Amino acid sequence: LNNVVESLKALTKVVEEMRAENKDTKRRLNEGEQRIDILEKELEKEKKHNAALDSKFTALAQRLDDQENRARRNNLRILGFPEQREKGKPIQFLQEGLPKLLGLTDGTQLEVERAHCTLGPRPEAGQRPRPFIVKFLRFQDKEKILRKAIERGTLEWEGNKILIFPDLSKELQEKRRRFLDVKKQLREKEVKYGLFYPATLKIFLGGKDYAFTDPKEAQDFWTRWEQVTNNKVNGSL
Repeated sequence: LNNVVESLKALTKVVEEMRAENKDTKRRLNEGEQRIDILEKELEKEKKHNAALDSKFTALAQRLDDQENRARRNNLRILGFPEQREKGKPIQFLQEGLPKLLGLTDGTQLEVERAHCTLGPRPEAGQRPRPFIVKFLRFQDKEKILRKAIERGTLEWEGNKILIFPDLSKELQEKRRRFLDVKKQLREKEVKYGLFYPATLKIFLGGKDYAFTDPKEAQDFWTRWEQVTNNKVNGSL
């Protein structure tokens, strides 16, 4: 009996120790859960804060890009003139060359504020020449040149193909480039359209104009329009 009593005492002691350990473990688990809860709340706050910062950053980036393009509103990018043909006088070269290239009326005076080749090393022989960046004093002159370039189609100067584009930021160029596929389809069907600043495609159909800033929406609209038109034609046949 004495042995049994001693064994029970030892067992009781072990159980008490286990209870103490379990109590400590439970306390630590509770503390851990509280800390995790606090961390989850802090993480949620950080996510909301980061989302707000991302939204502000996007808005600021769009505003900066818009300001950059507005500062370039009188600019044109002209590609194709061989290197060094301006002989250090790009303004004079363009004032004399552009009216002849575009077939402008005699005596047309283009007021150029500044003109220069894009920054970068001079290309080697056989490589594509650097484009001119030209800023006109008047917005009307810049628009006139663009319109004439579109009307004449292919432009050539002493055997060199000349291309004239608006001088836009890379971001805006990419936004406009996304409309290339649908624009090609519209041209093939001889549908009147226009790409307006900053990147809005307007399609003129049935006496109405439809504006799109998303290329996918423009493509879906044109696809549906063609389907409806084809169904009407097939029905009439």
